[in-house]
Amino acid sequence: MKDEWSVGRKNHAQLSTLHSPLSTLHCLPPTFMIEFHNITRSYGRKLALNGLELTVKAGELFALLGPNGAGKTTAIKLLTGLLRPDSGGVTVCGHDLTHDGRNAAQAMGYVPDEPFLYDKLSGREFLQFAAEIRGLKVADAADAIERETKNFEMAEFLDSLIETYSHGMRQRLAFASALLHAPRVLVIDEPMVGLDPRSVRMVKDLLRRHAAAGMTIFMSTHTLAMAEEIADRIGILDGGRLQFLGTLSELQRELSSHHASLEALFLQLTEGEEEEQKKEEG
Repeated sequence: MKDEWSVGRKNHAQLSTLHSPLSTLHCLPPTFMIEFHNITRSYGRKLALNGLELTVKAGELFALLGPNGAGKTTAIKLLTGLLRPDSGGVTVCGHDLTHDGRNAAQAMGYVPDEPFLYDKLSGREFLQFAAEIRGLKVADAADAIERETKNFEMAEFLDSLIETYSHGMRQRLAFASALLHAPRVLVIDEPMVGLDPRSVRMVKDLLRRHAAAGMTIFMSTHTLAMAEEIADRIGILDGGRLQFLGTLSELQRELSSHHASLEALFLQLTEGEEEEQKKEEG
């Protein structure tokens, strides 16, 4: 069995080659790149997350699934530092979000479900602005912008004002912005919303390539077919609790449905949980 530290260093070197040398400054690989430690978070009397325990390794493509109101958005906001937990802690690349948020943020890229872009800037100006915020030097920023422009096929529209972009163009620009600083961890909320089939394929291939090079990808999605196709592991949240964590084949075995799709298994699991909650409330 390979030593985990050696494997982590190998993946780290691959990712540094794929991106820029700046990625080596973000962190040395810990055992887990993302850790939720017994997280509880409430909104008034509503318990959004109840004792969430979850870890994600380097190079893993992880999909968080759940019905509306399950706690996915809260988990994403806690992971990106937009919320603080009532109890428990979140770490990214070994950095605690509460006490070392700056280094955690530097190790992470984030693509929200509705990215905020400056309409009166061109795509290139926006990427230059994002690179400056991330602290990239001018030459490194130019190289990173050229790299992501090629990756997301944006050359034709990059110098046009963002206000003229379609939704798909905006999503590609948001992805490019999140990857400029070569993060060790990429967090994505509903990555395929509004994308045309060509862009969907582009994003899927890119996510696979980054994960193979050692990047940790954490995505929250309602697109079960995509999660089934590309995720290494899935977590299913419902009622603020993690109802399942593992691979698709493990979920099939757990529910004794060896040939069922992820959609069928998801509905079976979450509908069963909904019935249990109704019984408890009754």
